[in-house]
Amino acid sequence: MKFLFVLLLVPLLIIPAFAESQILPTEKGTLDVKLTYEPIEPNIQTKISIDFINPFTQKIQIHIDYTVAVSKDGETVFGPTQLIHTSEGSVKIPIDFNLGEGVYSMDVEVEGILFNPIPPETVSFDIIVGEAHAQLITTPENGENGGCLIATATYGSEMALEVQQLRELRDNTILSTESGTAFMTGFNQFYYSFSPTIADLERENPVFKEVVKLTLTPMISSLSLLNYVDIDSEQEMLGYGISLILLNIGMYVGVPVFGILKLYQFRKN
Repeated sequence: MKFLFVLLLVPLLIIPAFAESQILPTEKGTLDVKLTYEPIEPNIQTKISIDFINPFTQKIQIHIDYTVAVSKDGETVFGPTQLIHTSEGSVKIPIDFNLGEGVYSMDVEVEGILFNPIPPETVSFDIIVGEAHAQLITTPENGENGGCLIATATYGSEMALEVQQLRELRDNTILSTESGTAFMTGFNQFYYSFSPTIADLERENPVFKEVVKLTLTPMISSLSLLNYVDIDSEQEMLGYGISLILLNIGMYVGVPVFGILKLYQFRKN
């Protein structure tokens, strides 16, 4: 019953159980740096996408001079590279995480913007490799570190009320079951095939961002109903899940179809 509830509810949430993307500011906040990557296994070369983002415009910042270094427990895995220049502000770097499973540290140091040198600013990321990644999503404490790329880009911050609401629903309801956690692991691979692109489009196009916000808001409002009910059994979880799905189908499909039919009848008369 719980698995069926998760199966029905997950497509509405459009959020992952753990982040395959991280966004952090440099030391002085001059730039935001975003990493995007697929789930990483040890000893398999993985391409890490790095985007340099202007925190004021939320757009990719062109012409960046930077270095990259990756280590694990103090032992160097990659780099530090010589100073690299990217004219586009986005790069993909192949890295072999060859020191087994666990937490790797990736340091990105920015030393120039638009051909102008700046005092070096570093940002450090923790990257989870192998089974440690799977263990990360099984605990609510760590699950809170998961990113909601589309929702975060839509509402402007991971601390936005709407993003926190989705995260709490995910952690407290879906990830409370083994079947839900297993399903979300598979769902993440699908989600991350398109969510970084949509999030980038939102940052680059304010009109598109407002369209996404307009689309998400009714769904988030309907999901908030779960905060006002007591779910004490499998049957109740399934019942509330189906009810929410029917409600969203009515909002996103039924109402537009009804409006189109009414408009058609009006024009016909």
